[in-house]
Amino acid sequence: METRIFWYRRFLAMVVVALTMALICINVINIRENDIVAVGDNGLKIYPCGFPVGIYLETEGVLVIGVDTISGKDGMNYEPAGNIVKAGDYIVAINDITVSAKSQLSFLINKYGKEDVILTLRRAGDYIDVKLSPVETSDNEYKLGIWVRDDSQGIGTMTYLTASGEFGALGHGISDTDTKELLDSTNGLLYGARIWGITKGRSGVAGSLCGSINYENENIIGDITNNTDLGIYGKVREKTKIADLIKQYNLKPVEICSRYEVQLGKAYILACASGEVKEYEVEITELKTNSSGNKGITLRVTDERLIDEAGGIVQGMSGSPIMQNGKLVGAVTHVFLRDSTLGYGIFIEEMLNK
Repeated sequence: METRIFWYRRFLAMVVVALTMALICINVINIRENDIVAVGDNGLKIYPCGFPVGIYLETEGVLVIGVDTISGKDGMNYEPAGNIVKAGDYIVAINDITVSAKSQLSFLINKYGKEDVILTLRRAGDYIDVKLSPVETSDNEYKLGIWVRDDSQGIGTMTYLTASGEFGALGHGISDTDTKELLDSTNGLLYGARIWGITKGRSGVAGSLCGSINYENENIIGDITNNTDLGIYGKVREKTKIADLIKQYNLKPVEICSRYEVQLGKAYILACASGEVKEYEVEITELKTNSSGNKGITLRVTDERLIDEAGGIVQGMSGSPIMQNGKLVGAVTHVFLRDSTLGYGIFIEEMLNK
């Protein structure tokens, strides 16, 4: 009897050990599979870029950046949109006519004149209709007291490209400069860009890359499909364009570095601060491997060439790839206003998983 109990207990113990090991293996497999999923094209390698791109982001409707009091033709002050329209709203239609630009909105308001108008707003994903009464501010000129902005454009840096043409850039989203809200974009275009100068950064003032964008169709690189808080994403339009970019910038495929492999110390960023993409030395000073977002890496520019050329990190360098030990670690996302040699970066895993 005692022998049977002994073997029974031993059998149970073996089962417990086996189940424990199975759970450990499952956890390890899951972690590795997640890492592989985040490794980019075909789960293997990816092209770090670092070259400048022109960004044209289209929005559905026009973005409201604020409301204001206006003076009527009669000398009285009015606020027709006060407590009705809010900063961050998108005006997508007026009297059921789709609105795509602020010039069109202004034209329609003047067309309807003294008549009340129905604005269709998109607010936090919902669509609502509001009625407003335009104010005549001068002869045959009418206003609603709303400040608006339409499509956004600017220069940034391409972070990565896959062999099949998917790309990621910036490492952060494109937000409105006034509302600070992420622009709600349905699509956009990515163009080639040329850097012709730099405004150097200094304490309290962010510098910037100065460049130009050729908006001709033949200069289109690809389509932007997503504007997220961790970067903009899309795809290159043609296979020949992929090959052209790889040849033009001498792109080489590299492995992805897991956030847990990144080390404090020497690293490099790929940036176009002098008209061509160069590798500049930086030092990774802090890692937040357990946090999400686009500030998981803190770095300092140590390369005197970049400090002389730009003062460190400047606007337009967002998206510059961070390399360490021959692997793609992440991308530059922000600069410290108090010290332009300091900045934040995002882990490449965050960008790819997004």
